[in-house]
Amino acid sequence: MDALLVTGGAGFIGSNFVRYLLNHYPCSNIIVLDVLSYAANLSNLDGIINSGRLQFVQGDICNRTLVKELMSKVDAVINFAAESHVDRSILDPSSFITTNYNGVYILLEAAKDLGIKRFLQVSTDEVYGHVPDGLSIESDPFMPRSPYAASKAAADLLVQSYFTTYELPVLTTRGGNTIGPYQYPEKVLPIFITQALENQPLPIYGDGSAVRSYVYVEDHCSAIDLVLRSGQVGNAYNVGTNYEVSGTDLADAVLNLLDRPKNLRKFVRDRSGHDLRYALDCSAIKSLGWRPRYDFQTMLEITTQWYIDHKQWWQEIKKSSNYQNYYENQYLNR
Repeated sequence: MDALLVTGGAGFIGSNFVRYLLNHYPCSNIIVLDVLSYAANLSNLDGIINSGRLQFVQGDICNRTLVKELMSKVDAVINFAAESHVDRSILDPSSFITTNYNGVYILLEAAKDLGIKRFLQVSTDEVYGHVPDGLSIESDPFMPRSPYAASKAAADLLVQSYFTTYELPVLTTRGGNTIGPYQYPEKVLPIFITQALENQPLPIYGDGSAVRSYVYVEDHCSAIDLVLRSGQVGNAYNVGTNYEVSGTDLADAVLNLLDRPKNLRKFVRDRSGHDLRYALDCSAIKSLGWRPRYDFQTMLEITTQWYIDHKQWWQEIKKSSNYQNYYENQYLNR
């Protein structure tokens, strides 16, 4: 599979995945299709966009003609394209349904018509909903509790239906909370890091007890690549770690690392329908040979240093009216 279409390849995980492919597969040629919504950024592909093995196309996965044209040139499709922020889905679910479900339908139809060899849907642990104890396995029922999670769960079911009904060779990965370079600073870790670097308050939902398990983006990318090449078609694979960290502990870790005072913590009204814990059983992907390389402290240090070294990247984002309006509505008015 040397010819690949990566949708959403200018976003956070997508751009890291494109870099991973180019570094590990010298013969790979990649088409990136990205609409360049607010959370995507062409600068995420700096240094590789002119590599000669990467073609960037700005466009929407809901554009049937464009999708079919690009997909006719590749062997496999990896779909990262999604609206991905829970809080924005609570404010306005419409774009989440359009991209995360209708867009996946259009991709699947093209893949079916063109006989694509492998179609990999990048999904999320949030489809399982709140996990008060134990670990989620791939066969667990979906219990999404936000419009974002519901749109991804619906897409997962649609992807699986194309395997059962049309024998399309599909695969799904369900990733835990991912951190690393190029993550848009509305997500919890980059917002904590960038706020701390500017000596501004770190907004923590509720009492800060909600727990997430973090996986480093390079580990996540290696897992997706392994599933693409070695996964059993028709199967889903959880991708994550068991590094469970509360919101308060994450804020404290960032403040300690940057030598900032604890009084920068600011507790705000909790997210509506907030899932208090996600936790994944990753036995299936580990049976393929995958193991995460980065422990929590290492991934935290590497990520923090990246934001220190790339202040211009995130400062330009935080100056934008889109970001400032969102931050004001989401945190200052709570």
